[in-house]
Amino acid sequence: MSAFLTLMRRDLRLALREGGTTGTALGFFLVVVAILPLGLGPDLKLLARLAPGLLWIALLLSALLSLDRLFHNDAEDGSLETLAMGPLPLEAVAAAKALAHWLTTCLPLVVAAPLMAVLLNLPIEAFGPLVLTMAVGSPALSFLGAIGASLTLGLRRGGPLLALLVLPLYVPVLIFGVTALTTAMRDGDMLSPPFLILLALSLAAGALAPIASAAALRANFT
Repeated sequence: MSAFLTLMRRDLRLALREGGTTGTALGFFLVVVAILPLGLGPDLKLLARLAPGLLWIALLLSALLSLDRLFHNDAEDGSLETLAMGPLPLEAVAAAKALAHWLTTCLPLVVAAPLMAVLLNLPIEAFGPLVLTMAVGSPALSFLGAIGASLTLGLRRGGPLLALLVLPLYVPVLIFGVTALTTAMRDGDMLSPPFLILLALSLAAGALAPIASAAALRANFT
């Protein structure tokens, strides 16, 4: 556990030192949400009705931006091979990096989501369910994204391929995230079946994705 926390703190420090990952994700999130009303028109009721789906789609795309760097820098400077030969299992290394990605990329997007929701005329009473559903569902984005990042590690121009691999895995998170939010807005039920399924998806991704990522990383070393 000590080695796991040390690795996660290292990734957090590197992300904060570089500063570009979080800023790029937040900037992209803002741009996507800001241009949507221009394309959909001035109908405020239409914007409010589509806001849950639009915000979740913007979150998915913003989280996707930095996934190709998840293992890339460590692979370039040889740190990843050192970590693979260290005392920490490679599954734990993948889990620590995915968790660090969630803390530095997805969590700031979740915090900023209510500010973006204002642009889409989402009712204020829906801000709490919006943050809660995104906070519960967004860990799955980082852990599932780690699978794609490990599979495309070392490939030239692996970004487009990473998107093709990861986006289909994001579809269940998107469906149940939007459904849980709309159910909470309509019925006031935060513990609805879609919300519980969304929570189960994040838990399953957190448990299984590091195993798949570690297997893909080992394949890159052979």
